[in-house]
Amino acid sequence: MRESNFKNYDDLPLTLTAQEVGEALGISRAAAYELVRSKGFPHMRIGTRILVPKDKFIQWIEDQTEMN
Repeated sequence: MRESNFKNYDDLPLTLTAQEVGEALGISRAAAYELVRSKGFPHMRIGTRILVPKDKFIQWIEDQTEMN
């Protein structure tokens, strides 16, 4: 996977496509589509498009982060 164009949360668009989620997380496009369709992952549908609100995406990342 190529290097992300996103250097920090401020660089993210207001809503992210599955492809942008994959780029931000450093995962493949296929893995990103599987993730956004998974139960508990924040997304919304507009027609056939799946979009992830930036604020919900950031919160999801924080919720997934383990603190040891």
